[in-house]
Amino acid sequence: MNIESRLAQIGSVSEPTTGAVSFPVYQATAFRHPRLGESTGFDYARTKSPTRSVLEDAIADLESGDAGFACSSGMAALQTIFTLFSQGDHLIVSLDLYGGTYRLLEQIMSRFGVSASYVDTNDVEALEEAYRPNTKAILIETPTNPLMMVTDLKLVCGWAKNKQILSIVDNTLLTPYLQRPIELGADIVIHSASKYLGGHNDVLAGLIVTKGQELSEQMAFLHNSIGAVLGPQDSWLLMRGMKTLALRMERHEHNATTIARYLQWHPLVTDVYYPALESHPGYAVQNRQSSGNTGIFSFKVTDARLVEPILRHVKLIAFAESLGGVESLMTYPAVQTHADIPLEIREKVGVDDRLLRFSVGIEHVDDLITDLAQALEHAQAEVEGDNQA
Repeated sequence: MNIESRLAQIGSVSEPTTGAVSFPVYQATAFRHPRLGESTGFDYARTKSPTRSVLEDAIADLESGDAGFACSSGMAALQTIFTLFSQGDHLIVSLDLYGGTYRLLEQIMSRFGVSASYVDTNDVEALEEAYRPNTKAILIETPTNPLMMVTDLKLVCGWAKNKQILSIVDNTLLTPYLQRPIELGADIVIHSASKYLGGHNDVLAGLIVTKGQELSEQMAFLHNSIGAVLGPQDSWLLMRGMKTLALRMERHEHNATTIARYLQWHPLVTDVYYPALESHPGYAVQNRQSSGNTGIFSFKVTDARLVEPILRHVKLIAFAESLGGVESLMTYPAVQTHADIPLEIREKVGVDDRLLRFSVGIEHVDDLITDLAQALEHAQAEVEGDNQA
């Protein structure tokens, strides 16, 4: 069955008693046992919940994995994965990285003796240099946030398998509708499901998908033991959002591509980072391993002084953190999403004070371009006024 149909049918044929098309929200933490030694399959909601189970089965199916796990946030999902590792273990991690992941590794996991090296995961020589005898996994964002760097997943997951280490792929920006890392060799896929999967900026959630029985059993133990699980109401909201994922991603991509091409030629913009553009260094790899592009990109303006007035003058586009919702959002990574990454590291990868990240929504693209154009025009006038003063 095509993925569009599987998405639309999430939960619609799973409730046998009433035939409800929308799977119910089971707001229960405890479940009655038929008799001693018997179970309905549900005992306590932290371990397993009917509504959450439908969501977990759906994401495992969509990602071609063996088991799915729904967590209370994307960071909770990442922390659950990181507890696979022990004191003295080492990870290799994408150089251009979401700031929250960097914070978790450097300020929390480091206290428990887990270390990380940050490298360009498309550079096999750099991977070889970073590899140590105690390296246990590689964590890949592709495309990365915010610079949209693309990693060849088949190549790097194959390298990881040869080294007998786990490959973990953050698939938040593309979703299983556009990219399925497990089919390219990954062992674990993670999502900040608050983003494109939920799609409406109204649910906080994280998802994990594992491949292989032993790894899936390990993750089930950790998920239950740590307990950062997703509640039934949020599980239902997430399933509802995922039903329209295919339609939304197509509109996100169309809008983002149109606006990125517009900004390529704008006199106040020096760089546009978006894999759908032929000029992007990851263009060929992205086309080979994915069926489309995400709705987020970043761009640099000619002068850092333009940033504040741009963010102040956008109207339809909201100046807000997060991404992946139907509403367009713009953020300033250097002081928001990536503020926890040290300045020298940010500047090394290009997350400087001229960079803006644009999560393009599903509004009419002409309205978005009009809003962006007027904000850029106002910003230019203010900077020129300052220069004259």
